[in-house]
Amino acid sequence: MEPHPRFSDAEFDRRRRAVLEAMAEEGVQHAVVYGANRFGPAVTWLTGWPVTREAALLLSEADPDLLLVQFHNHVPNARELARCEVRWAGPSTTETVVKELARRGARGPVGTLGPVSVELHAALGARFGRVVPLDRRYTELRLVKSAEELAWTRVGAELSDRAVEAILREGRVGMSERDLADLVERAYTPAGGTTYIHYFGATSMARPDRCVPAQFASARRLQPGDVLVTEISAAFWDYPGQVLRTFTVASDPTPLYRDLHEVAQAAFEAIVARVRDGAHPEELVEAAAVIEEAGFTTYDDLVHGFVGGYLPPVVGSRSRTLWPVPDLPLRAGMCLVVQPNVITRDERAGVQTGELVVVTKEGAERIHRAPPGLHRIGG
Repeated sequence: MEPHPRFSDAEFDRRRRAVLEAMAEEGVQHAVVYGANRFGPAVTWLTGWPVTREAALLLSEADPDLLLVQFHNHVPNARELARCEVRWAGPSTTETVVKELARRGARGPVGTLGPVSVELHAALGARFGRVVPLDRRYTELRLVKSAEELAWTRVGAELSDRAVEAILREGRVGMSERDLADLVERAYTPAGGTTYIHYFGATSMARPDRCVPAQFASARRLQPGDVLVTEISAAFWDYPGQVLRTFTVASDPTPLYRDLHEVAQAAFEAIVARVRDGAHPEELVEAAAVIEEAGFTTYDDLVHGFVGGYLPPVVGSRSRTLWPVPDLPLRAGMCLVVQPNVITRDERAGVQTGELVVVTKEGAERIHRAPPGLHRIGG
């Protein structure tokens, strides 16, 4: 058994060719793909190395790929995981990048991809002239997943489902949101999963004061009569699932929460029924009209692309539209999170349901197995 999972050489070659073609179309012969502080998905996508402190991939048509890594003690592991040459980035990553590009004969413009630092951007501009951002082109490349990527995404979905099962099995009165974080992480870390996100939001159903999960777990403890709203993504390396579920605590739902969830479930099913190759995002917004017809609204995005970033199309419901509906028809191989977060108009009470689906020519492929519905935990 291999110590770490790995995409095929053919898959990595496909990705590299796609970026080089985008570079050529932008008039760029050399590019710096950058990441720092555990963020920089393009580095991972092109090399297999999840960014730690800092990483800069030099990508050129005529030269082998070179990954420069910080810190020095991270280099051995990077050499195990990356499919290209790996070196220490030296005392200054910026200086090493500029020197290596000059050695390769770069004369500008130079492309950048990822959260390039101000220092690095300035140094590239001073040495090579025009700097061309490639992030938009990269996002376009991540919209449709390959067969290998979808296989890893299904593993991420399975790991996320384990987290929901752990809440159903072990969630109880007296647990804090921090305890829930510990609970769900123990469900998937033994199987090689990592945390992408786990958001929780608990409040009293009789006196609600929260309509959407929070990004940071609190010390508040679950009490009888509470509702718990969750958004969970466990990842298989850089390939997460996402599942959203609502639970009542040691109590049946109140009439308000029963109504909120019934509308959310109806919206979810209506949206998923419209998902197919060629569908326009406007159709998904129309499918969710049941939310406003019931007198409710939403706070979170209704639908967004996923896996490889928070991707287009991103749409809200009719009563919570932050920007125009994008003119981006769905394509087979896209991954979408359908997540109606139905709330009261005073923003005090809300539920969330939904999950990641894959767009196919026939419709939406459901890859999660976490049981749908409004569940009761804690007795």
